[in-house]
Amino acid sequence: MEKVYVTRPYMPPKDELFSYFSKIYENKILTNQGPLVCELEAELKRFLNVSYLHYVTNGTIALQLALKALDIDGGEIITTPFTYVATVSSILWERCTPVFADIETDNFTIDPEKIEGLITPNTKAIMPVHVFGYACDVEKIQEIAEKHNLKVIYDAAHTFGSVYKGKALAFYGDASTLSFHATKLFHTVEGGAIIVKNAAEDKALKLIKRFGHLGDEHFRLGINGKQSEFHAAMGLAVFAHLKEILAERKQICEMYDDQLNGKIRRPKKQKDLEYNYAYYPVVFESEKELLSAFARLEKIGVYPRRYFYPSLNGLPYLKNTEACPVSEDISKRIACLPLFVGLHDNDISRICGEIV
Repeated sequence: MEKVYVTRPYMPPKDELFSYFSKIYENKILTNQGPLVCELEAELKRFLNVSYLHYVTNGTIALQLALKALDIDGGEIITTPFTYVATVSSILWERCTPVFADIETDNFTIDPEKIEGLITPNTKAIMPVHVFGYACDVEKIQEIAEKHNLKVIYDAAHTFGSVYKGKALAFYGDASTLSFHATKLFHTVEGGAIIVKNAAEDKALKLIKRFGHLGDEHFRLGINGKQSEFHAAMGLAVFAHLKEILAERKQICEMYDDQLNGKIRRPKKQKDLEYNYAYYPVVFESEKELLSAFARLEKIGVYPRRYFYPSLNGLPYLKNTEACPVSEDISKRIACLPLFVGLHDNDISRICGEIV
C-alpha cells in the first residue's frame, strides 16, 4: 500500500518542464536575474496584481529581506506564536526580539485585540501570519499600525491564490512575503517572494538580494537572495497548471467536508475571503484524541502532520515570553490532513473513517 503523507509536490508534465531546461541550455545563463526568473516575476506580478515583487531564494530569507528593505534593525516585533518556526527565526536572525500576541479562537490568526497592549517604545513592526491561507484582520491591524507608526510585514507564505475583498491576500501590509517551497500549492522546489509598495523599497531590494552592489560600486549591506533559472523553470511549468491545481484542491476539501459532516472542528473562513485551499486543518477535542487518531491513521499508511506544534512562545531558546493560552491549547489539538493533487477518493474515505 502506498503511503499517504500530508502533502506531495505537484509535478508538472515532464516535457513542459524540460522545454524550459532547453531554454536554459540555449541561454547559458543559470542565475543573476536570468530571463526565466524575470519571466516568472512578471507572471507573478500579473497574477497577484502587484507592482513590486522580487522572486528570491526561499520564504525565510524573504522575511529577512523585507525587514532590511523597511529599515527595521533591532527592536521588538509583535508576531504570532501559532506559525512555522521560520517566522520567529527570521526575526531573531535580524537581531530583533519577537513579542507574542495570542490568536483568534475561530481562525487561529493573530488576535488584533491582543496587539496594542504589547506595544512599547521599542516596538518597530507587526508581523502577522495568514495561517493556512486564512486572512488576518487586516483592517484592525492596519489601524493599530498607523496609530503607533509601525510597519506591518505579513508572512503570507500560505496565501498564494487567496483573495480578500477583491485583492490578493498578499497585497496587504507594508510588505508581504510568500513561500514557494515544494510543500506549497504553487512551488518552485525552493523559493519565495517579497511584495513591497513603493519604488524606493523595490530599489533597496534589488540591491540587498545581490550583496548590496551593482557592478563594482557598493551601496549597502546585502546578502545572496538570488534565485536560479532552474528553480524559475519549475515555477513556470507549475504556474501553467495553477487553475487545475486550485480546482482539484477545492474538490478534495469539499469531499472532506461532506464526509466529516461537521463532526470535527474546523477554522472559520471570513465571508470576504476567496480561499485557496492551502491546507485542511482539523481540531480534535483533546491532544489524547489527536494522538489516538494519528496512531490509527499510521496503521493504514496515512501520515497527517501537526501544523503548528508547539506554540512558539515555548521555544527553548527564548526567554520570558508572553503566555498565549489559546495558541498553547490549539497547537496541542490541531493537525492537517493530507491534501495534494492526485489524492485518491478512497484515501479520503479511509482517512475520514479513522478520525470520526
